[in-house]
Amino acid sequence: MKKVMLALCAFVFFTGVAQAEEVQVNDFGLYHQDWFLESFLDMAEDFEGAKEEGKRFAIIWEQKGCPYCKDLHAKTLSQENIRKYMQDNFVVVQMNIWGDRDVMDFDGTEMTEKEFAAKNGIAFTPTIQFLHEDLTGKEGIKRDAARLPGFFRPFHFKAMLNYVNEKMYEGDKPFQRYIVELAQSGKKP
Repeated sequence: MKKVMLALCAFVFFTGVAQAEEVQVNDFGLYHQDWFLESFLDMAEDFEGAKEEGKRFAIIWEQKGCPYCKDLHAKTLSQENIRKYMQDNFVVVQMNIWGDRDVMDFDGTEMTEKEFAAKNGIAFTPTIQFLHEDLTGKEGIKRDAARLPGFFRPFHFKAMLNYVNEKMYEGDKPFQRYIVELAQSGKKP
């Protein structure tokens, strides 16, 4: 009986791990979520569309074969509470840091994805830009209300979503302090 229970527990554990590790790959070789915006990469149009929906606008930068991008999708974006929160509050456009697709910048300038990445100071993947709600007079990195550089586990990722959506960046509390206070309080984001 003990062996049967052990085998059953192992099966359930490894099946769950295998399911969590399954991620979709799009036509460009990037790990992908089916709720990402299918975009013509006209940034001003996508940004305005997000505003019309009452949502924040985010750009997720990835590259083909990126192991941390896979972790982001398999371990963080796969979490139901994170996925639902993002779908309810954000419009997300995915871009390839080395991509050659044409992008129309917010000011109407055409460039490739890789040129747009460089203009926005994107140096590695994954990186997520959360844009300000008003981009008037802002260029490049100054458009960012916040930025997640690299892979963040679910606790920190969800905390950043709250930080952005609740506009905590407008106050005097940096994200790092918010995380420390959240962890010390024992609260979940």
